[in-house]
Amino acid sequence: MAAPQRTVVVAVNPMASFGHHREVGPLAVERLRAAGYAVVAVDEANIELLRRETAHAVEAGADALVVVGGDGMANLGINIVAQTSTPLGIVPSGTGNDLADGLGIPVGDAEAAIAHLLSALDREPRTIDAGVVRHGDLSTWFGAVLSAGFDATVNERANLMTRPRGRSRYILALFRELATLAPRPYRIVVDGETLDVEAMLVSVANNRSLGGGMRIVPHAALDDGRLDLFIVRRMSKARFLRMFPKVFRGQHADLAEVSFRPLSSVRIEAEGVVAYADGERIGPLPVDVSVVPGALRVLA
Repeated sequence: MAAPQRTVVVAVNPMASFGHHREVGPLAVERLRAAGYAVVAVDEANIELLRRETAHAVEAGADALVVVGGDGMANLGINIVAQTSTPLGIVPSGTGNDLADGLGIPVGDAEAAIAHLLSALDREPRTIDAGVVRHGDLSTWFGAVLSAGFDATVNERANLMTRPRGRSRYILALFRELATLAPRPYRIVVDGETLDVEAMLVSVANNRSLGGGMRIVPHAALDDGRLDLFIVRRMSKARFLRMFPKVFRGQHADLAEVSFRPLSSVRIEAEGVVAYADGERIGPLPVDVSVVPGALRVLA
């Protein structure tokens, strides 16, 4: 007797990378069907409808969920399948594809990414950790990084801008925020120990990078049962500007103002800072963050 056909739900963000890679979703669906999978394609006009319909499709019965897009789509998928047996696959086609990169999925080559996915579907899924951020009464999963400093402020400004479109919007937001860059006072409670610091950047990382390649915690591992607190303490604006390019190469770890600390749970408090997780808005601080080891099964 032939084995039953496996069902894969494919959720596509049509506006990933501002709509520049619309062909990737249909290509992934085509390749999966050609490989013999029963594909349920979900492609909705807005992200909330996409989230709802994807969750319904997975609940109806799926052997895997595949998301096509950037880190925002990966986050959508994580919040549907975390702590379930359904594995998550990613076909990266967004502006930021940091989680896919951290998982070793080819980025910038749709054919290679889809081939990687098809190969992974024939193997046992990999198990990785995930973070949970609690903001008020809400809890949200994340796979890559929670940002609560300068990088989050840039993201907040960019999201409020309507022009320009594409990556240039984030670059413009970056330069506008640099004009008023200053350290902020934080109270951070790490596994019960309180730290009062003045910082420029504060992040909690499961993955090594965020923001399309900023390797903030080069040594981060997705399956080590912990998160990593990354802090850049007070420094002059000129020194920060010299340091910032080093972050993209992961060459900032030896700077005196930079520190890393493994953790299981952390509370972050500061005035006037909005937290982002996997590039998605969480809300103003304070937030409580913790790790859930082995919370995700991934096709990578």
